[in-house]
Amino acid sequence: MPFDMGGKRRRIAELEEFANQPDLWADPQKAAQVTKELGSLRSEVERFESLQERLKSIAELAELAMEEGDESVEPDLEGELREAEKVFREVEISALLSGEHDKSNAILSITPGAGGTDAQDWAEMLARMYQRWAQRHGFEFEILDYTPGKEAGIKSFTAVIKGDYAYGLLKTERGVHRLVRLSPFDADHARHTSFAAVDVIPEIGEDIKVDIREEDLEIETFRSSGPGGQHMQKNETAVRIIHKPTGIVVTCQSERSQHRNKEVALQILKARLYELERRKREEELARLRGELPEISFGSQIRSYVLHPYKLVKDLRTDVETSDVESVLDGDLDEFIYAALKEEASERGAKQRSPF
Repeated sequence: MPFDMGGKRRRIAELEEFANQPDLWADPQKAAQVTKELGSLRSEVERFESLQERLKSIAELAELAMEEGDESVEPDLEGELREAEKVFREVEISALLSGEHDKSNAILSITPGAGGTDAQDWAEMLARMYQRWAQRHGFEFEILDYTPGKEAGIKSFTAVIKGDYAYGLLKTERGVHRLVRLSPFDADHARHTSFAAVDVIPEIGEDIKVDIREEDLEIETFRSSGPGGQHMQKNETAVRIIHKPTGIVVTCQSERSQHRNKEVALQILKARLYELERRKREEELARLRGELPEISFGSQIRSYVLHPYKLVKDLRTDVETSDVESVLDGDLDEFIYAALKEEASERGAKQRSPF
């Protein structure tokens, strides 16, 4: 159960006992996994216990105020309740994130759709939006591939967002994002509709094996063209890897050496191949159940309208806001929270179904 604090405490005790074994530290990778899980579980339990204490204090204060007929504490109670609601949201979200790779780092890719410069500019706006979202959450945002458009925007973009539950939070952003606005690139300043596809996959750890054969790879090198030109070099340090059996193309140009860029590109390829197999399995299960498979990369999930009115609306959950500027500045939590709840509800319905 998501709120099984007893189970979490027992797991903490197991990990603490494991961490005290001297031979654990002979394997640094295993030790890092244990300490990371231990820290995450401790944080969850502490947050839950803190919420319990806060709610207990609020109830006691409210009861005392009612007994004495003291209305002056009402503003304080309202403030405490707002803070408690924020903590509850954090606890609930951590409970919703129970997938196999939800705690992992996230690999974010953005691809502009048809629409030329407008679509490429929209893709860059989305890249900035997710970077600002990551900053709000204290996550590290590392750009791995940035190919600028001819006039403006980006042709391709890949970044890794590092932090606990980065993938679990961002996975609901996978899909097509639609923008409606007066085009700054149109001489007539006409209204344009642009599309960009967002894909999010978990960064796969070394403990998961994916078979990549050398003969299946086509490796190209070229000069780096990072954002702002800060990594521009005369040498061909950037690496592009094409996986011939699947057609998957991965590029990395963030590192200063060709060798390191190749290592990172292979790691991303591994994650994408793993995710490809996972999605194939899901589609096969859906086919056997008689359902239509979800084509998440091609489905429109959210509209951002800047003209003739201002509105951001999620088409899956109906969550909407007219504060478009805040959303484009990374204020995505309401959309993510609602999508996670919707996903959990659908998952629960499937588990309860006898078919």
